[in-house]
Amino acid sequence: MPDLIDIMLGGLLLSLRVWPAADPARTPVVLLPATGRTAEDWDVIAAELAVDRTVYAVDLRGHGDSDWPGEYRLELFAQDVLGLLDRLDTGPVDLVGHSLGGLVACRAAAAGTRRIRRLVLEDIGFPHPRPPAPPQRPAGELPFDWRVVEQVRPEVDEPGRDWAGIIARITVPTLLIGGGPSSPVPQQHIAELAARLADARLVTISAGHLIHETAPTAYLNTLTTFLTP
Repeated sequence: MPDLIDIMLGGLLLSLRVWPAADPARTPVVLLPATGRTAEDWDVIAAELAVDRTVYAVDLRGHGDSDWPGEYRLELFAQDVLGLLDRLDTGPVDLVGHSLGGLVACRAAAAGTRRIRRLVLEDIGFPHPRPPAPPQRPAGELPFDWRVVEQVRPEVDEPGRDWAGIIARITVPTLLIGGGPSSPVPQQHIAELAARLADARLVTISAGHLIHETAPTAYLNTLTTFLTP
């Protein structure tokens, strides 16, 4: 079972699930989930990775047991992650992000390359404008603040012009894992993102958008090959 820890960043509390490796031989891994997902989403993957490396899965602001401050932007998420890496004080980490977590990871890697050894982006492409189609809020209690969707979805539908510069500043080796034709993410945009990055490789696992959940064995094999050594 993972340890549960809380870290304060200024006035914001971030909650983490931590799998400390008994004999960590490899770089620590930090896992960032998608919109509406919490750190528990990574339990299967993290438990396997923790054989020889310490793993941190993060509840992003507005999710799970982290604070729900009511203010959400991609840049704020990225600042939280960079602040968290400074507080963990582990040296460089391997940063893995799925969907929203992948967009956040890109911004963090562009701003804080010295903190990140390798970057993994699960089913995200280079941001392009798309017709707004805001989802309806599901009924009942949610494990996250619905205002995340209300505030961040417009940033995804109408991405800022700074994305080309953000991607150009990412110099660390990067693995992109695409979900194939059943994913709602246009796979040509993932290929475009790979082409824009300084050092990237693209692997497709035809499992849809939730790759690490739907095809954990293939995902783990791909991930550990890239992260080793």
